[in-house]
Amino acid sequence: MPQPTDTATLPAVVEPTAVEQPPTAAAPATAPAPVPSRPVVQLTPGTALALVGGGTALVLVVGTVLVSLLLAVAVTAASVAVCALVVRSLASAQHRR
Repeated sequence: MPQPTDTATLPAVVEPTAVEQPPTAAAPATAPAPVPSRPVVQLTPGTALALVGGGTALVLVVGTVLVSLLLAVAVTAASVAVCALVVRSLASAQHRR
């Protein structure tokens, strides 16, 4: 079995050193720009035209939907009226017999 030897090396001691940097000149402080209380909206002719076009399209779509709903209600009412007339006619025909 191998025997340990008596020679041992001690680790080298490392001492920390501080790194010193030369002082730098402080930059002059500048005042921040004032923040406006309200954001400014710039309306260009192209933007105005786009808004008018979008609004017109929205009105046309909503109008089309409402007219189609009104037409559906009118067709349903006419169908119910025709059914009521047919049922009334059949009921009065059976009373006569």
